[in-house]
Amino acid sequence: MKKSILSLFVLATISMNVACKGEKENGEAGEVATASAESTTYVVDTKASSIEWIGSKPAGKHNGTINLKSGEVAVKNDRIQSGKFVIDMNSIVVTDLKAGDGKEDLEAHLKGTGDKEGEDHFFNVGKFPEGMFEITSITSENGKATVNGNLTLKGVTKPVTFPATVAYEGNNMTLTSDSFQINRTQWNVNYASKSIFDDLKDKFVNDEIELVVKLKATKQ
Repeated sequence: MKKSILSLFVLATISMNVACKGEKENGEAGEVATASAESTTYVVDTKASSIEWIGSKPAGKHNGTINLKSGEVAVKNDRIQSGKFVIDMNSIVVTDLKAGDGKEDLEAHLKGTGDKEGEDHFFNVGKFPEGMFEITSITSENGKATVNGNLTLKGVTKPVTFPATVAYEGNNMTLTSDSFQINRTQWNVNYASKSIFDDLKDKFVNDEIELVVKLKATKQ
């Protein structure tokens, strides 16, 4: 009896440790950075800014872009203090396929604008037309910035960190990130994920989405 109770206690402790580890790895959203009264506002040029993406699976990969709907950055002494960016999820475009060669079908699948059954497979833009990224902190070292922020997709907010190069020229500011990855399942984008479904064999889509942020903003 004592051995059974001890075994149950050990199993419970292990389970709690695993759960805590998972919560820590997923992370919680941080407090959004605020700007000082002396900061200068830079407004994002949505036509000159984009997020490039690459999604992959055993049979190959696809790439494309997503546009920003709006955004602004607060800067003081050539240092970013805060920033907020609205992502236009309806602007998802596939760039590696030609029109009539599966391009429209894949875009509809990613957006969830095709058949009713597939509307929530990926980003379900009918229900979640906008995403958002808000800077929580940004540090610079040796000319390279580390951007920390909260990314909201499908109503879920998770922390994201990526390295970037920030430059100023006249009234313009550019921010170009290095390539970085996010795990889509943290935002409930679970379609064909082998970490969620165990019967997919080689019919899965990788959880990691590769991103590059290219941002241009103008001083107001």
